[in-house]
Amino acid sequence: MFSYFHFCKWNAEGTRNRNGALRKNLCPASPPSQRLLLLHRLLLTSVRAKYVPRPSLSKSPPWRRHWSPRSHRLLRWRRYSWFLLRPTLPSDKCSDFDLRPVKTTSIVDSIDFLAESSARHYSTANPLTPPDSSKDVPCCAGCLGRNTIAKAAAAAGPAVVNICVTEGLYGPMRAKSIGSGTIIDPDGTILTCAHCIADIANMKRVSKGKVGVTLQDGREFEGTVINADFPSDIAVVKIHSKTPLPSVKFGSSSKLLPGDWVIALGCPLTLQNTITSGIVSCVDRKSSDLGLGGIRREYLQTDCAINEGNSGGPLVNLDGEVVGVNIMKVAAADGLSFAVPIDSVIKIIEQFRKNGRVVRPWLGLKMLDLNEMKIAQFKERDDSFPDVIKGVLVPVVTPGSPGDRAGFRPGDVVIEFDGRPVGGIKEIIDIMEDKVGVPLKVLVKRSNNKSITLTVVPEEAVD
Repeated sequence: MFSYFHFCKWNAEGTRNRNGALRKNLCPASPPSQRLLLLHRLLLTSVRAKYVPRPSLSKSPPWRRHWSPRSHRLLRWRRYSWFLLRPTLPSDKCSDFDLRPVKTTSIVDSIDFLAESSARHYSTANPLTPPDSSKDVPCCAGCLGRNTIAKAAAAAGPAVVNICVTEGLYGPMRAKSIGSGTIIDPDGTILTCAHCIADIANMKRVSKGKVGVTLQDGREFEGTVINADFPSDIAVVKIHSKTPLPSVKFGSSSKLLPGDWVIALGCPLTLQNTITSGIVSCVDRKSSDLGLGGIRREYLQTDCAINEGNSGGPLVNLDGEVVGVNIMKVAAADGLSFAVPIDSVIKIIEQFRKNGRVVRPWLGLKMLDLNEMKIAQFKERDDSFPDVIKGVLVPVVTPGSPGDRAGFRPGDVVIEFDGRPVGGIKEIIDIMEDKVGVPLKVLVKRSNNKSITLTVVPEEAVD
């Protein structure tokens, strides 16, 4: 018994069945179930059929009149297979799929031909083929290779240490705090969190207990706390080794973007050599957003899994460079971890070396960054709001502060600070650096576009 395909007659307008009724040609829009059913029928036809009626020479094109019935059957196989597979191939590369007649001896040969043509098409249409795992070459810039995270972790991992502080509490009772750190200099300088080496009874004071440092290779040292800044939660510990120690390289946290891959290394719950990965969720999460008081701070927010003991460990990029120091997480949520940006850490270390502590100027002004949308909103509320493109708004002035004595008023917009145009609070902080007691010229704009120059003398902030 012949299958349905034995009675199909191809012409320019479509196909006709045994009764002569015009049938709709199979097209790529056919449902997947219909395409699979037709492919199944086609395979049965090609394998079981013993004879296929030769098309009429009078109705066939000249270039097909010399073909055998077998060639005609294979042509239909390729034509139907082409329509069945076409939805998976880009339309702009359809010409690469070869439908020319080829010499075949069996249905297996025709199937091999189809597979070979498909493979040739994909090698042309998709240059981003899966990389060879043995070579570990990313398929394109910005893509992850098979060992990208492993290589980044291996570059920074040897410099990650476990920090344990033990101190007496009451009589025979002992207290222990754990954390992580990163060797930033082969001479044994270690970067960590201030709360990791803080006194149990007073978290704003350095512990007098023993600071134990364990390296990744198992060596143990006793460390000494060199500096600690509790407002920023950054501390430096020093150990002495007869041989140079592995160290890390600093990257740039200012180059990070939301969505960038990062890796957190540390010793959670004293489990050394622990690595977790995630992405950057926010690059400038403010301390006020987290309900933290005191001086203004900014953090990197990631979804890396960190736990007790990860504090002080490095946050590295895919190049193995340190871009932050992990310090805390939200206990009641998953995927909310925070790190101090390495750009801020570098400035703190420089002040440690220069002043032995971190000096922070204080103006007594609450400030707000302005952008075009905020400026437009303020002008809608108050027509007298100054005409500015960018700047920093001062909504609150602390009574008796340096800003109050300089003549600042609520509603002032800072345009220039120390002779330089500013468009954000961070720029003002960078300009002040550690300039305490140094007069600074500030250009502000007030209601009705009134400009005035003020002189403010910053004071050192008190923790």
